[in-house]
Amino acid sequence: MPKLPEFSAVIFDMDGLVVDTELTYCIAWQKASLEMGCEFSKEFCLSMSGLHAEDVEKKLIAHGGAEFDLAHFGALSGQYWRQYVNEFGIPVKQGFINLSKLLKANNIAFCLATNSRRVNALECLQLALIDNVFSTIVTRDDVKHGKPAADIFLFAAKTMGIPITKCLVVEDSATGIQAAVNAKAPSVFIPSVLPFDDTAAKQADHLMNNLDELAEIIFSSYLHPV
Repeated sequence: MPKLPEFSAVIFDMDGLVVDTELTYCIAWQKASLEMGCEFSKEFCLSMSGLHAEDVEKKLIAHGGAEFDLAHFGALSGQYWRQYVNEFGIPVKQGFINLSKLLKANNIAFCLATNSRRVNALECLQLALIDNVFSTIVTRDDVKHGKPAADIFLFAAKTMGIPITKCLVVEDSATGIQAAVNAKAPSVFIPSVLPFDDTAAKQADHLMNNLDELAEIIFSSYLHPV
């Protein structure tokens, strides 16, 4: 069984790791783009995984052309997204509930650190029915630079009062893993998009399939070593 680096806290990304928002975004973006006459493939939508809003907009312009109407696309996709999540909610990713309960039971600090804006992050957590799980939530609003810069993770560690080198960052995107590297934090890569990014897999301390696998390793090797 893999041995994790020593850690005192866990920092979770949100989209694609804790909640499956990427599926909901993809559905909304595809419907909006189709209505605007420039259909986006699922692969293109998923390529924006982990990026903050400014970089998403840059990719949309690069893909849709200089005349691409970002404001109209944002309004349309927002409408389609809200219709979908109001009907179906947002799924929680496999293993998160189990892992969060394990960390709480063993008094291991954990927080959320996302490239999303606070209002969006709080809404997603509420729609996923887990808005009471995180006592500390760090968002793009709290820092000058989003991921892949180190700011969000450094601010999260500071907020918890734990050195960043003792914070285990858990991420699903290459952008997030690069941010962990830049912050000099140990990391676990649990890709939400396949095939996964090979560079991110090499940069991370561990590559895992899901949060259940991480929970098992923490329980067996860290909390109850043989």
